[in-house]
Amino acid sequence: MDIHNIIKQFDFEGRLLRVKEFGSGHINTTYLASFDSGKDYVVQQVNSFVFKDVDALMNNVFAVTEALRSRITADGGEPDRETLHFIRTADGKPYVQTQDGRYFRAYIFVKDSVCYDKADSPALFARSGEAFGRFQQRLADFPAATLAETIPHFHDTPWRFDNELLPALHRATEAMRRSCQSEIAWLLSQRTRLDGITKLLRRGDIPLRVTHNDTKLNNVLFDKDSGRCLAVIDLDTVMPGSALYDFGDAVRYGANPAAEDEQDLRKVYLDLDYFKAYAQGYLKEAGASLNACEKDNLALSAWLMTTELALRFLTDYLNGSVYFKTAYPEHNLVRARAQIRLAQDMDGKMAAMQDIIAGL
Repeated sequence: MDIHNIIKQFDFEGRLLRVKEFGSGHINTTYLASFDSGKDYVVQQVNSFVFKDVDALMNNVFAVTEALRSRITADGGEPDRETLHFIRTADGKPYVQTQDGRYFRAYIFVKDSVCYDKADSPALFARSGEAFGRFQQRLADFPAATLAETIPHFHDTPWRFDNELLPALHRATEAMRRSCQSEIAWLLSQRTRLDGITKLLRRGDIPLRVTHNDTKLNNVLFDKDSGRCLAVIDLDTVMPGSALYDFGDAVRYGANPAAEDEQDLRKVYLDLDYFKAYAQGYLKEAGASLNACEKDNLALSAWLMTTELALRFLTDYLNGSVYFKTAYPEHNLVRARAQIRLAQDMDGKMAAMQDIIAGL
């Protein structure tokens, strides 16, 4: 079945003018379809190898975006620009399934928008904080427990330690373990700190919330003329969890000037100006909806999400690099070392980070 036959099954406005491949994503194949109604639509094949339960994934996406659209409309906003507007098929289904087992979904293309891979200033990073903070604030009353956990134990850091890292250590060869001896030792020494968020959820000190789980800068759309943040995109990993996961991972990714696979560890550190900028933007929008315990643990969440990713990179290295794409045999070890260095720098700046949060 070609893409034209896929397009015919969606409830689009107008007559199809043209369709072309679009974007540069590594997970999903994407097309841009233009219609004589003046609307453009993104038609995307969902990678069902990565996302096993497409029903659960799309049910999550539709539930969250429809709730966002309702809230944006009530606030007098622009629902077709401030969140993704997914389109159902002509018979009301959330996606098209082909006879050969492929899945396609569609949403309205947000025109006159742009996204960035890296924040070149604290001000831009602050605007991304506003976007994710607004996402959290608008979904503060959403019943998060009704969402499916499409990737079980995604941010259950103690579970990853016990059920992924330790078995990988036991399976690895002695030579492999020797090559990362200091990294293994550091992660083992942190085991008692890894339940910093999960125990708060378990005790009810912090609430279960809708979480995005991929809070990178390039998952925010900005208006190309005014520069204001418009919408949070890439909702495939939307799940129930903690707001701390999203805050911490955004800081981990955006407040470090170095790349995730930087080999010169002198370049890897937490930039406190960027941390403050993101926290300011995030709390400006989400602050009123967070409880005191969540605010008290924002700084810790950055350390915890960084340590978790170090654990995941090292686990994959020990397993022979079967999960993350790599460019060379030691790539995941290099990534793990960079994340460990960043976590250690965060540890040394924890008091300063907490002071920044308290001041905001």
